[in-house]
Amino acid sequence: MSLTLAVDGARWRAHLRAVARANPGLVPVAKGNGYGFTLGRLARRAQWLQDQGLGIDTLAVGTYDELPHVARRFDGDLLVLTPWRPFGPALEVDPAIADRVIHTVGRASDLEGLLGRRPDSRFVLERVTSMLRHGLSARELWSTAPIVAEHRSARLEGIAMHLPLAQGSHLSEVTRLVNDVVAAGLATTTIWVSHLTHTELTELRAAYPDFTIRPRIGTDLWLGDRAALRVTSTVLDVHAVERGDVFGYRGRTAPKSGHILVVSGGTAHGIGLEAPTGDTTIRARAATLARGGLDAVGFVRSPFSIDGKQRLFAEPPHMQASMLFLPHGPRVPEVGDEIDVRVRFTATAFDRVRTD
Repeated sequence: MSLTLAVDGARWRAHLRAVARANPGLVPVAKGNGYGFTLGRLARRAQWLQDQGLGIDTLAVGTYDELPHVARRFDGDLLVLTPWRPFGPALEVDPAIADRVIHTVGRASDLEGLLGRRPDSRFVLERVTSMLRHGLSARELWSTAPIVAEHRSARLEGIAMHLPLAQGSHLSEVTRLVNDVVAAGLATTTIWVSHLTHTELTELRAAYPDFTIRPRIGTDLWLGDRAALRVTSTVLDVHAVERGDVFGYRGRTAPKSGHILVVSGGTAHGIGLEAPTGDTTIRARAATLARGGLDAVGFVRSPFSIDGKQRLFAEPPHMQASMLFLPHGPRVPEVGDEIDVRVRFTATAFDRVRTD
């Protein structure tokens, strides 16, 4: 009676090992909802990769609030991707793990603040990229060199770069950014980078053989083999309806004969909640218009599939369940059957994660 993520354990573990072997210096990323697996489960899997001798010595989390969820399950270093600020949870790190934490610093003033509070802090300096999210400009990066030199016990762990997901090679941008690092005269040759392809990483290592490149990988690691993952919902109830029959919270009427299916999975799980799309193609815009047309007449395609076809919501999803309309003709599932669900893993909370 759950929204379940079923994992082909052997296949998933083989994929994780393959990614780790193909990416020297890999830093797994476990943030948010843990890509649907939960943070604790990913931390334990990162520890497993470390125990396999695959060189996983650091785990990246998104925020300081996520540290307690992973610190007891992974015994290596913990990189926080959100930049350090002189307020909030960044100042509340558990002293028991403080020496394992690597802070991300994106402003020169924050570097002074961090080292003023703890002179021996471990940190990476984030260089702003074309993504324009966080980070130091070239001039600001240069300004950090004397600050680091002044604090002899400060531990600069490298330079971080968070690149956009846009198509096309990032190598020219990364090359320019690495040259800025060299020009800044900072005592580090480690680059922590996100969103480079395997080919780009290989070319970057060849271009800068004296540098250590540390790829931070989340989606391609945990979700890279979708065939190892299956999401299912349980059919909770089935009701035959005729055209005009009233159903649901809002007293809607059935458009024709068929069945109302009540299935597990609702807004509490992330079902029916849609984030803004980044698609810009004509095809994607046409699909958006088509969905809007369906909304206008009360028909909305759900992520639930029966016999390989996505079925329509009968009404907006409830908190923990959804109502689907199945017209007369297709096979009608029975109570207790499982049906497939297409979800966005980073926005879905599963009732159960089952590993075979």
